Amino acid sequence: MRRSLTKTEILRKKDDIDRIFKSGERVSCLGMRLISLDNGLGFDRFIVIPAKHYGRAVDRNLLRRRAKEIFRNYSGRHQYQENTTEITKDYVLIVYPGKVSSFSLLESDITKLLDRSNRK
Repeated sequence: MRRSLTKTEILRKKDDIDRIFKSGERVSCLGMRLISLDNGLGFDRFIVIPAKHYGRAVDRNLLRRRAKEIFRNYSGRHQYQENTTEITKDYVLIVYPGKVSSFSLLESDITKLLDRSNRK
């Protein structure tokens, strides 16, 4: 059993990310912002972008690993399937420096943002 996001579930292309920034729906909480946009692919995609001056590379990579794990375990996520008619989205998570300290705080904030984004 795979215990990470698949390569198809991670946003990588600059054109896709720019499209989400341009016309996506935004929800925010203290220290982070989530931008989402329908993709019509049949599965959700995700990327974490630490804001400028977030810290050392070690801190940024730890944040990315933790956020991806939280997204992977999120119950409202649509995993990769061949045929689905459900609405699927692309998500961009922007995290600002100095606001996130522990895994449990990060987990609660990200799940709140994902829940709010999926209600719209």
